Amino acid sequence: MAKNPIGPLGDADEGFNHQIADTFAFVGTSDPAWTEKVCAMAMARDGSLQIGFGLGRYPNRNVLDAYAATSRGPEQTTVRASRSLASAPESTSVGPIHYEVVEPMERVRFLLEPNDVQPISFDIEFAAVVPPHLEERTHLRDQFRVSADLVRYHQIGVPTGWVDIDGIRTEVDPATWVSTRDHSWGVRYDVGPPATDRGDLNAFPAGVGFMMIWCPALLERADGTRYALHLHFTLIQMPGFEQKSVVASVEHPDGRVEDIHDLRPDLRFDPENRRLLGGTVTAVMPDGSERPIEIEVLGDTGIQLGAGLYFGLDGHHHGEWRGELHIDGERIDDCRTPTNARRLHQIRDTTVRVTDPVGGGTGWGNCQPIAAGPWPDLGLADEPWM
Repeated sequence: MAKNPIGPLGDADEGFNHQIADTFAFVGTSDPAWTEKVCAMAMARDGSLQIGFGLGRYPNRNVLDAYAATSRGPEQTTVRASRSLASAPESTSVGPIHYEVVEPMERVRFLLEPNDVQPISFDIEFAAVVPPHLEERTHLRDQFRVSADLVRYHQIGVPTGWVDIDGIRTEVDPATWVSTRDHSWGVRYDVGPPATDRGDLNAFPAGVGFMMIWCPALLERADGTRYALHLHFTLIQMPGFEQKSVVASVEHPDGRVEDIHDLRPDLRFDPENRRLLGGTVTAVMPDGSERPIEIEVLGDTGIQLGAGLYFGLDGHHHGEWRGELHIDGERIDDCRTPTNARRLHQIRDTTVRVTDPVGGGTGWGNCQPIAAGPWPDLGLADEPWM
């Protein structure tokens, strides 16, 4: 073994983008939770069909994994794949699932080839409408350990391509579809199986209410001009205590960004499965003016991210070693039932229509909601739902 080891060379090492004294094969920490991840969705504006995609690279776990899914109303079909990262360290393909940067910050391609696991496939190219926008750094602590320290950018655009379900092909038209994507990297929560050699620090605290939405949307005005909204807040509530974090903005095609100072949610959730039913989020601008934004849920379509291993599924987790190559998946006919809802968790790419009277736009996007723990004013019982 070399006295002063250096990672193997790859094609990326030809570029002038190094930031640590090693090759691109290694990252600047040995934390097994280090993750680089992309997540994308494309949806028909009428809410009839949605495609979900995610891919994660875990260099300190020697894993590359991904999911690809379709949602039609309450039905969801998902294909997952995982492989040894070392088998092709610079490739962003795993089994039948592929990700490609066509033009940096402008166009990316995500596709699922026909496969033996489920009768779905798609080939989608995302084209940006607005430039990518960095969100605030996510920094979380689990008592004495930093459990998350990552950065993320999101981008809103339109898709072109096709999707095939059960042998029936649907063309994806940018005039009638919307697409969003994000890209993040850093130490991430919920990577790999939960630790068994430490106290149960990850249990959701009793009596604590946690609410979140993350919602990127593309809006159009009557004159045809377009802009985007990004609405993200987290709210923790318990008797005598409330904490809220807001990262939100109005984003324009020319790169201008209007920051939103605060978000006041007035949302409804189904108490049986905690699905978002809609409502209003009032944006407070830096000058104190208010901008009510209506969120209308477009039926039952929406990729349940739990099937993509967010917060785990049936004992398996993101970044978990599954062998040199492992591919699986399933079709769930009705994700709304309380049993399936608990199995899949709450968070999903809910297809929504967004109305912004102040900005003059109406649009479409995905709203990822969580309403965990007790929210008595919303008729939600005192149970974790995480």
